[in-house]
Amino acid sequence: MRVRRRTVGDFAKAFLAFLALLVLLVGVPLALAMQFGWPLPHDVPSLDWLQQEITVQTFLNILSVVVWLAWAQFTACVLVEMKAALSGVGVPGRVPGAGPSQLLARQLVAALLLVGAAAASFTPGLSQLGHGLEGNQQGTVAVAQQTPGGLFGQQREQAAETAAAVAAQAASAAAQAEAKQGDTKYYRIQPPEGRHHDSLWEISQRHLGDGRRYKEIYALNKDRVQPDGSRLSEASLIRPGWIMEMPADAHGGELVEMPDGAADVSEQVRQQIHDYAKTGDHAQGGSDHAQGGGQQQAGGHQTGSHQQDGGSHASVPAQRQHQDHGGDTAVVPADSGRSFGLPEALLGAPLLAAGLLGALGHRRRQALWQSALGAVGGRRGMEPPTPTGDALDVQDALLVGADPEGVRRLDRSLRGLAAALAAESRPLPVVYAAWLTGGDLHLQLAQPAGKPPAPWQTGQDETFWMLGRADAERYEDADTAAPFPGLVSLGTMDDSRLLLNLEAVPGIVSLSGRAADRAAVFASVAAELATNGWSDRMTVTLVGFGQDLTPLAPNRLRHLDGIEALLETMEAETRQRRGALGAAGHDSVLTGRTGPAQHTRWAPHLVLLAAEPSAEDARRLAELASGAGRLGIGYLVGTEAAELPGAAWEMEITGEGRLLAPLLGLELDAQMLPSAEQQAVVELFVEADPENGPDGPAPTPPFLVDISEQGRPAVYARLVGPYEIIGLDTPDDERSALLHEALALLLLHREGVHPRVLSSALWPRGVTDDVRDALVERLRSWLGTDPDGTPRLRTDDTGRLILAKSVVSDLDVLRSLYHEATQGKGAGSRAVRGRLLTDALVVVRGPLLADRPEGRYRWLTHEIVDAQLPLIVADIGLALSSFHLEKDRADKAIEALDAALRTAPADERLWNELLRATHATGDTARLQALAADLVGRGGARGLPPRTEALLDELLPTWRTAVAAAG
Repeated sequence: MRVRRRTVGDFAKAFLAFLALLVLLVGVPLALAMQFGWPLPHDVPSLDWLQQEITVQTFLNILSVVVWLAWAQFTACVLVEMKAALSGVGVPGRVPGAGPSQLLARQLVAALLLVGAAAASFTPGLSQLGHGLEGNQQGTVAVAQQTPGGLFGQQREQAAETAAAVAAQAASAAAQAEAKQGDTKYYRIQPPEGRHHDSLWEISQRHLGDGRRYKEIYALNKDRVQPDGSRLSEASLIRPGWIMEMPADAHGGELVEMPDGAADVSEQVRQQIHDYAKTGDHAQGGSDHAQGGGQQQAGGHQTGSHQQDGGSHASVPAQRQHQDHGGDTAVVPADSGRSFGLPEALLGAPLLAAGLLGALGHRRRQALWQSALGAVGGRRGMEPPTPTGDALDVQDALLVGADPEGVRRLDRSLRGLAAALAAESRPLPVVYAAWLTGGDLHLQLAQPAGKPPAPWQTGQDETFWMLGRADAERYEDADTAAPFPGLVSLGTMDDSRLLLNLEAVPGIVSLSGRAADRAAVFASVAAELATNGWSDRMTVTLVGFGQDLTPLAPNRLRHLDGIEALLETMEAETRQRRGALGAAGHDSVLTGRTGPAQHTRWAPHLVLLAAEPSAEDARRLAELASGAGRLGIGYLVGTEAAELPGAAWEMEITGEGRLLAPLLGLELDAQMLPSAEQQAVVELFVEADPENGPDGPAPTPPFLVDISEQGRPAVYARLVGPYEIIGLDTPDDERSALLHEALALLLLHREGVHPRVLSSALWPRGVTDDVRDALVERLRSWLGTDPDGTPRLRTDDTGRLILAKSVVSDLDVLRSLYHEATQGKGAGSRAVRGRLLTDALVVVRGPLLADRPEGRYRWLTHEIVDAQLPLIVADIGLALSSFHLEKDRADKAIEALDAALRTAPADERLWNELLRATHATGDTARLQALAADLVGRGGARGLPPRTEALLDELLPTWRTAVAAAG
């Protein structure tokens, strides 16, 4: 364990501070007692006392009283500052009238404690992590063996004891391996029955109760010689007659347990099992199996969807868990070379990916609305740019890696906890960290805070609160402020993901390591804080990096040029927050977040300083951070050296991507956002910015079709309205729904779909590669080939799946007709424009995939087309209405608007145009009926201001009619 070292100057300052405190606290009262004694009268003075002569002694006595009072005030200041520094919670109380005295006391106490402050050694936080000092004088923790409670609550064993335990464990494992042959269970692969073939998934489902445990069977049998001389490997098939060694808890009548079950099988099978048993880890000293099994099971059980293709009997390839979805883990290939270029950093950061994906979708929808309303010139047509290159890879990685359900569950759990505590008139506890393990949420408290409100439970001790996944999923949205917005992911340890609450750290968090590695950690922290879904308002100040990150969240991210500007800003804000807390009567921001002003005040301010400060700047930062935990201010500071003066918690990022904090007992696989991925993420956001729209004509749709009679497609899918496919026979098995959904996804992405994006869309809980690949092959077979023999589903050089031009959707036709009407032949011919707009509106039969079954097509929530289609249809309806009104064909205009409203019923522009078209008919009763219908639709919210103004113009009596109708 690394021991914190201080400089000679630090010790000198601490010694001088100690001497100053000794003189002021002890020397002053001793000197007063010896020189002046008790300055006040010993008995009640009489009136004669007022007539006595004023002497020099009288003045000295008065002066000594003033000095005694000043000493008492300074002593109170020292006690207040010492209590705040030792507790690590809250803002130091203000001693009335102290002013400079309290400032002097704070500086002396800080200088004294700065030397003795190791990683939170004077706080009840991560240095103790749930256990007292008794029996743990070093204040360290052990690495978790099972749960986050174990992570923080177990005492670290001495190195010798650990080595002895490991040696004993290894000896025990070897002994068990030698004795294993006598009581091991085996399974013999059965021959196919009809279209059904045996698979590791189904074997695991039958005999282990969970298909996801197929990896355990694979690890036990990998590369062992089978009776036919072949071996089980990642790319091979499991064949009838093969022998599979099973885990100890396997059950079922088809299993053979040696030697007890040998009588139930033939002599030939018994001999095969006997010979096979000699090929495992028993014959190899257990090394291969121990390593392989450990690697396979290190990540825990992985989830998947039990969708096995009937025509495939491929064994499940070796997989590894690459991301934690709060329990819903996705299965990805073990060989990083098969990732088709997707950034692994984002695939393994589900909370970060979900935040970025949500923020990007919001930005794109904002751009669409601004385009539709004409706020940005040159963007009509509403075709967002299609990413390419690295940006496309990053977008695919976000789609695969994101866990929006996990973010939603975390947010609801934290807000639900805050609401429950507020209902009991209890303050929020100070939370130092949170762990997500298999969907369960564990909170590490700075100190015991009583019994948690149901359904929360106490963890391993009173400093841990735990919420099970099943209880978390029952939470609904709560109308309360985000209680812990400063939580940010740092990395994973085994199956657990750590979120550190930067806002609650009692001082500075330092990060050392190589500059590039530190920058990747800083970028990840900044991006997640800027886009996470469990906070409301926040300010994140970036210094020394991240100027290009501000497009991710301009309202949250702020970049400063240097440390001097940061110190000036934070000194002012620290004073302001101290004063505001004092005026409000709160001891910390946590108290304020549960009060009446919870939604508007006490937003956190997190400082990410990548540039290493000088010694003097570090001292000033340490003074600012000494009470920052109460103020909702957190500091993460980078340093090249292993130490930073004044740092409460120290971390180090290694070249292998490991995040180390020895004094906190943590060693994580760090969450990072390398420079290349960072630039690609920023490119996605910049391209989606409505203020950066291109000038000139509207962008061309990514895929245009031949709308003439000669352009009739071979396969035509109707997506705008009920889903229907023309030109293909409907599959007659249980995979028809999956094939239809996969085809819809490909039709909405003519630029291509990454296989892993397809997999995560169809199976959000994860699925194995062989199941996905089998579905792709069935889809390719279903679509068939063009007359020239070219398959209608191909794979491009990047590994993405591409549909042939002969496979067309009505959405492709709609976009092509609209583009041709506004920028093609229709732009120069009124008659052609009217015909094309009419044809386009005929294509529209309702919302996108109107009859999609519940629980499927959940990937549409990330698709911009779901918001784009109503705007395109509304634009077509408005253009066609204007076309007819120019020739006084009001009824035709109304017909076009009614058709558009079936797909875009919430578009205010269509309703306003419908009012104008109805007014043009001259039928007042019809206009009054429409006005009444609009008022009814508005309900308690009323009508939009523009609609009210239009009604005042077209039908001045509408308010009277509404009032008369009640």
